[in-house]
Amino acid sequence: MPTTRPRIVITETDDVARALDDAARRWPDERGNRRKLLLRLVEEGHRAVSAQDESATAQRRDAIARTSGSLTGAYGADYLKDLRADWPE
Repeated sequence: MPTTRPRIVITETDDVARALDDAARRWPDERGNRRKLLLRLVEEGHRAVSAQDESATAQRRDAIARTSGSLTGAYGADYLKDLRADWPE
C-alpha cells in the first residue's frame, strides 16, 4: 500500500515467531494475520511501557511528598555564608 511514512522491516527470528505465536493464542481472531498480531504486540507493549512510566512518576511524587520538609531547620539562616567563609576569593 502506498505511503509517505517510513516502513519498518522485521525478520521473523525465533524470538519474534514465539511472540507472534503467543499473540495468536491471546487473540485467536487474528491468528492468521501475523502483521495484525505484530501491531497488537506493539500496542500492548506501548501500554505496558506507559503504565510503568506513570507508576514510576507516581512513586517519585510520593517519595517527594513523604520527605518534603524533613530537613526543615537543619541548616541555619547563615549556613551558606558560613560554609563559604573558608573559600578562597
